[in-house]
Amino acid sequence: MVRALLTETERANIAGENGDQRKYESISRVRSRIDGQLREDVEHLAEHHEDLLEELQEVVCKVDGGQDD
Repeated sequence: MVRALLTETERANIAGENGDQRKYESISRVRSRIDGQLREDVEHLAEHHEDLLEELQEVVCKVDGGQDD
């Protein structure tokens, strides 16, 4: 299955299924993606396709467990 941000292994590692060291390694890799490529992609969408950026923000910024109002 294709993931947008986390691989299946990283999901398991972050959940603590494979020990603390793997957890911290996965967290570090994901942080690098957020600070690098994801940031660049967001900047690109802001410049070239604001509608897609808004869709991304709607998904990412939901803090109520994904429930619509």
